[in-house]
Amino acid sequence: MSGANANAGSVALRVAGETVLLLPEKALYWPSQAMLVIADIHFGKAAAFRALGVPVPRGTTSENLAGLDALVDAHGARHIVFLGDFLHARAAHTSATQQAMLAWRGRRSKLQLTLVRGNHDRHAGDPAAALGIALVDEPHAIGPFAFCHHPDLELAPIQSGAPGYALAGHIHPAYVLATRFDALRLPCFVVGRERMILPSFGAFTGGHAIRPEAGDTIYVTSGDAVHCVR
Repeated sequence: MSGANANAGSVALRVAGETVLLLPEKALYWPSQAMLVIADIHFGKAAAFRALGVPVPRGTTSENLAGLDALVDAHGARHIVFLGDFLHARAAHTSATQQAMLAWRGRRSKLQLTLVRGNHDRHAGDPAAALGIALVDEPHAIGPFAFCHHPDLELAPIQSGAPGYALAGHIHPAYVLATRFDALRLPCFVVGRERMILPSFGAFTGGHAIRPEAGDTIYVTSGDAVHCVR
């Protein structure tokens, strides 16, 4: 690890014979491979909404890139695997969004990037070739893991045929912590026997409240720390 406090707030799990870290920043880190795993970053989502006349804030691309920078620097990552939905829509190919991503790539030219195509990527089109991203389809096997976008058998037949423990995204999972007087929805990791679903990394992506299945363990992130709540 590059920083003394790189693991602060994270949770270490033993999965498929490997140690992985669930990070408060809504990402997974695989130390033995110096690999960050990022789900659903959705570059260009705000631009897509603005193109439809919806007045949403600017700056989400810069926020996403700064988040990646912080994690790469903190953990000394050499490889990022994106679990689908790298681009939100064709509006993500706008000049401003592309220029920001290309400038970032120029600063991170030695970083290996892999995209497991998701449903939004099929509609948005592949990222610019100049970004130097390896493009693969699910399931993409590396070691004991199957890197996927869809986590559910009814959406994509990965669990029965995946060549390993599935790491997936797609549903932007969130978990509701409730008391008699209030409730709080937090992004979460859903850890099951055959697959793990990561929270969406991207700014302005929202979350879907999930109902855990039998055997699932839920880890929520407050942004500062990851906590097991179920």
